[in-house]
Amino acid sequence: MVTIIAAFGQNYELGKNNDLIWHLPADLKRFKKVTSGHHILMGRNTFESIGKPLPNRTTVIITRNNDYFVDGCLIANSIEEAIELAKEDDHIFIIGGGQIYKQALQSNLVDRLDVTIVHESFEADVYFPEIDKKYWREISREDFKADPKNKYNYSFVTFERIH
Repeated sequence: MVTIIAAFGQNYELGKNNDLIWHLPADLKRFKKVTSGHHILMGRNTFESIGKPLPNRTTVIITRNNDYFVDGCLIANSIEEAIELAKEDDHIFIIGGGQIYKQALQSNLVDRLDVTIVHESFEADVYFPEIDKKYWREISREDFKADPKNKYNYSFVTFERIH
């Protein structure tokens, strides 16, 4: 199973200046719970914005740079190669960024989208590709109201590829 996991604003905003544009502890907690023990695939920019391998996960960095090396991480030159490196894992997660999401969605390699939609507009310079309902069916949704820890209304939504 290959799942894209992402959080974006109501207009598909992902980030700005290689950083997140909101702080949503509930989303971070869920991300940690869902991805722990699995391979997480990401582009080089996303890895560099995080700054280090995340604990209890195997980090696979996708880059065109053949000389790129990070201690404790696997390096791949394509999404296909990254998935091949992680093939022993029964659930692989693609965690960003924008270019990687776009390539993954176009590649037909993704089975599921696990997204957090933040119900607010943000200024951004990176966007998630629009989810085409011809290819994706919503299979679950949990809606949450803003609270003292989470500044915005948000939803956890899962989509499955329509075959």
